[in-house]
Amino acid sequence: MTMRHTGFFLPRSLPQALSWGLALIFCLALGAGEPATGQNPPAAAEQANPAGKPQALSPEPPAASGPPETTTVPQEAPLPGKPKPKIKYLAGEDPEYALKKGWPVHGPPPLPGAILPQKRIVAYYGNPQSKRMGVLGEYPKEEMLQRLQREVANWEKADPAHPVQPALHLVTVVAQGEPGKAGKYRMVMPDHIVNMVYEWAREVNGIFFIDIQTGHDDIRAILPRFEWLLKNPDVHLGIDPEFNMGAGGNRPGTKIGTYDAADINYASGFLQELVDKYQLPPKVFVVHRFTRKMVTNSKNIALRPAVQLVMNMDGWGAPWLKRDSYRDYIVAEPVQFTGFKLFYHNDTKKGDNLMTPEEVLRLNPKPLYIQYQ
Repeated sequence: MTMRHTGFFLPRSLPQALSWGLALIFCLALGAGEPATGQNPPAAAEQANPAGKPQALSPEPPAASGPPETTTVPQEAPLPGKPKPKIKYLAGEDPEYALKKGWPVHGPPPLPGAILPQKRIVAYYGNPQSKRMGVLGEYPKEEMLQRLQREVANWEKADPAHPVQPALHLVTVVAQGEPGKAGKYRMVMPDHIVNMVYEWAREVNGIFFIDIQTGHDDIRAILPRFEWLLKNPDVHLGIDPEFNMGAGGNRPGTKIGTYDAADINYASGFLQELVDKYQLPPKVFVVHRFTRKMVTNSKNIALRPAVQLVMNMDGWGAPWLKRDSYRDYIVAEPVQFTGFKLFYHNDTKKGDNLMTPEEVLRLNPKPLYIQYQ
């Protein structure tokens, strides 16, 4: 904190001098704990498995280089004639900043059967054929579902006002490091595996997400393939710009890909048509993001009555870095609802603690989609 001196005044008595001295010591003590603001530059992703098996492709932000974060400064009674000190928020928590950027978003009112904003979704992410892609495939089915239910209980305890909807989030189209038979640098999971995980979700009264990593394919070409699944009322969609490289683009895992608002609008329009065609409740549509260029022209993203669009902060690292990313790439560019991803291993690999539900709930706006990998 920078101290500015506007002038010096001499006290008229010894008690007054002592009082002023104590006030100065208190101000200096506050200044010593103010956190530095970090940035989250684009990060390299782990290369896909050339053998064609699903493998983790999670982004890795750089190690934290700033000083440790501090908690909100407690508010003391202001001294006579002094302005009341402002609350010091960590990155992503300031309600005035969120309001300035356009939160809450005035989108279509929720239709009957909508999950958001009445509930919070807590999802386990991954693929059962890989222990490295996320918690969904790291543990045997029964243990994995028990862990999910414990997380659901933790979030319900932290925020009783929002019932929690459990979910399984399956990477259904997996980006690959090799072109494969189709030459598209992606692998579509067999239908029987997709159905198996769908049934796991139903066992815990959960909903199911299919997640698409297009590689060199086009979302317009591959999304219609999943109408057979998305026509179910409890199946929803996620797309990952990180692995949308475009035809003839870079190999997945070597550069971070991108989606434009036009691509996102196509996908949400497809979901809206399914809702109308099959008379379904609204669909939840998750878009992952942890850099600015992963989503371009976000102001042009269309909001549709039957599609609830979540921008999910997908980066991993120290808590201060995750908060910075949430502020810079989610709060700063409002769409509709927000999400936040927690990595059991990658968030803690450098000795940092996994953020608790209580810590995540200090963010503003509060994420309504929570994903664990």
